[in-house]
Amino acid sequence: MIERHVYCEDALDWFKKNQNLSNFSIVTSMPDISEFPGYKLEKWQTWFTDTAKFLLSQCPDEGVSIFYQSDIKLEGAWIDKGFLCQKAADEIGQTLLWHKIVCKAGPGITTFGTPAYSHILCFSKKIRLTDLSKSTPDIIPQIGEKTWQRGIGLNTALTIAKFVLDQTSSRTIINPFCGEGSILAAANAVGLSSIGIERSPKRAQKAGRLQISKDLKTWYQ
Repeated sequence: MIERHVYCEDALDWFKKNQNLSNFSIVTSMPDISEFPGYKLEKWQTWFTDTAKFLLSQCPDEGVSIFYQSDIKLEGAWIDKGFLCQKAADEIGQTLLWHKIVCKAGPGITTFGTPAYSHILCFSKKIRLTDLSKSTPDIIPQIGEKTWQRGIGLNTALTIAKFVLDQTSSRTIINPFCGEGSILAAANAVGLSSIGIERSPKRAQKAGRLQISKDLKTWYQ
């Protein structure tokens, strides 16, 4: 039975209260510095890597942890969130299975506040992808329709959910920072259950309702 549960609370507290879970993978986008008023860059980077390490440590051996992250340009510096995820994984001994790029703008298009692409990085404790016949494209040319500015595009969300379905034994995806529920809806659309944690009551409500059409081409509430 395909299920979806959304909890409106702090993600780290939720995991600490639910230590008996199994058969799941984690898919998420870690919050940007813009969501931490008063944080200096160094403090946010420390929070980011510490939280990534915590989430990676919660994922069972048979699952994967997937991070969808967009870099930022801040005060003349490029802040590479893909590097921060890799740093967190290295520090706790987890292996990078793949690193894909999602195009947010076409080739030759100049962007300013954020780069024209996002990272998707997949890590695991024990899983290794040795069957090359199951490989998928490393560049996703179109992000797909989004439900909100910070959301994961439809094409991207479905690509991630299908990978978890096809190449792991996980039958649930947990998103600790689920926003409006794009990953939760994608998981359900391909036949997986989903759990989302979101501190914003408004976004949590939307995350509980969001669906993908049967033809997998659009979102609806």
